[in-house]
Amino acid sequence: MTTRDRIESDIRDAMRNRNQSRLDALRFLKNAIQLTEKDQMKDLDETAVLDVVAKQVKDRRESIRMFQEGGRDDLVAKESAELTILEEYMPPQLDQEELTRIVREAIAEVGATTARDKGRVMGRVMPQVRGKADGSQVNILVDELLAAQ
Repeated sequence: MTTRDRIESDIRDAMRNRNQSRLDALRFLKNAIQLTEKDQMKDLDETAVLDVVAKQVKDRRESIRMFQEGGRDDLVAKESAELTILEEYMPPQLDQEELTRIVREAIAEVGATTARDKGRVMGRVMPQVRGKADGSQVNILVDELLAAQ
């Protein structure tokens, strides 16, 4: 079952169970997928659908951070609930050890020695970890490992 099919099925289940918050989050996700398809004028494959899900997860995390800074606990709770729902559609996340191994391999492959080589390392790492690790975490890890060189 594709992610898109799973979202459709879960929307129907949320309607049957009268779970309005889950239904709203899933409809918003479905709408984001459809909007991306309309913008690109093509049907999205599984990888592109997961990219949309990852973007929605990232947007929710950013919203939570901003609402916390603004003292809007009501909106933090709403966004956190939606984030939990959206994370169900993400592939399993890499643990820190596996992510570190991938970054070290990329550093060795491109022969990176200084922070100026960061772009080449990130270019090698991100396609491997897309959807499986947060880009900001990868960025920090690359900085740390290059600084340690």
